[in-house]
Amino acid sequence: MGREIEELAQFVAATRWQDVPPPVQHHTKLVLLDTLGVMLAGSERPEVRGLRDRLVSPCGRGATVYARGWPLCDPRLAALLNGIAGRAIELCEGLRLASGQAAVQILPGLLALGEHLGSSGRELLAAFVLGYDVAARLAEGFTPREPAHQNGQVSLLAAAAAGARLYGLDGAGISRAMRIATVLLLTPSYRNAIAGATALNVAGGASGLVATLAPELALAGFTAQEEAIEEALGQLVGAGFTAAGLTEALGRRWGITRNYFRLHACCNPIHPALDCLAEILAELRPQPGEIARIEIATYRFAALMNNPDPPNYFAAKYSLPHAAATMVVRGHAGFAALDDSALSDPAIAALRRRVEVVEDAAMSALVPRLRPARVTVRLGDGRQSTRSRDSHRGDFEHPFTAAELRAKFRELAGTVLTGEGAAAVAEAIDHSEEWPNLAVLTALLRRHENAEKP
Repeated sequence: MGREIEELAQFVAATRWQDVPPPVQHHTKLVLLDTLGVMLAGSERPEVRGLRDRLVSPCGRGATVYARGWPLCDPRLAALLNGIAGRAIELCEGLRLASGQAAVQILPGLLALGEHLGSSGRELLAAFVLGYDVAARLAEGFTPREPAHQNGQVSLLAAAAAGARLYGLDGAGISRAMRIATVLLLTPSYRNAIAGATALNVAGGASGLVATLAPELALAGFTAQEEAIEEALGQLVGAGFTAAGLTEALGRRWGITRNYFRLHACCNPIHPALDCLAEILAELRPQPGEIARIEIATYRFAALMNNPDPPNYFAAKYSLPHAAATMVVRGHAGFAALDDSALSDPAIAALRRRVEVVEDAAMSALVPRLRPARVTVRLGDGRQSTRSRDSHRGDFEHPFTAAELRAKFRELAGTVLTGEGAAAVAEAIDHSEEWPNLAVLTALLRRHENAEKP
């Protein structure tokens, strides 16, 4: 089997939370906080509630579903449901220099497993940051097939590694769990997103399920082929994979610190254009009816998100004309603005038709190192303004402040928690390495549910 995979698995098995540098520990907690808020808000989406109602029956024990009422169920099911919720509102963080959304595909499985196994906060955090590192390293060597979406691909293998770490498997056991997980890899099409097919989010949730299942398969005695990861990523679900660099600077370069966060509630590739537009709107302060044209040039992948008539809430997250028009009409493109009502807002619908999106080949050549955009807003009175960006706000080179991310958490968690409860949960996560078990978190959630919201 590949030397690099085995070395990476040994690193996951042997590294302790106290071995992680303090700045990385701090950033890991921010990612945990952000991802938890996204999961809580996503739990309120109609299709997520509907699935939960169908699958969960009260059993009085198991792992917590992070949703109103906080039902308990089998850990595998809880991981699946929480993972789907985390994908439902398009606000999860992700890898900046490769394709993937690591935290939302790793954390749900760890929360379910950690509660089931009685893991401490320190054990949870270690498994989380190490699993994230596996995702980042695998993603850097992976070439996805076009138009495959990264849900259920490299982050699924990383979730298996993180779950195996939480089970206490050694390096050989972690490697085996990852290689077993290759038979569960998925190939969802990115076209699901443009079409508004929320089935795409089930693929994201599947990684949480695999985090709980793959270690159990390894412990039960299931075996896997030696080169399973290299073959699966290089020839089956992927178009290429190289292990070169997979173990470079282990313990010194941490993938979780090279991520991005989102405040715009839409697909990450269109964020640079929205950042440009926000700057122009702050300068010109136009009324929606004063705008004659919004012209956007960006790289190929973002330019494909140009449907002016998205069919539903989910597809709207992948429409640059819709997100731009919403920002103009409602002042921002965050969670509260890009809601279901934005689709039927006549002012937004009218403005979407005045947004033009084109690919700039020179910009496309700079991806993934840069993700550029250029936006020009032309007003009916002849005034105009142009802004350009090399990348979006929120990545490790243009970071949001901790205060901005905490405000995002309060807004999202406020869909199911009281304001006092959201603050208490954020404070608890700041000290999560001190938790004797995850009951500290789940007890806070149950105590502070917002009964005033349906």
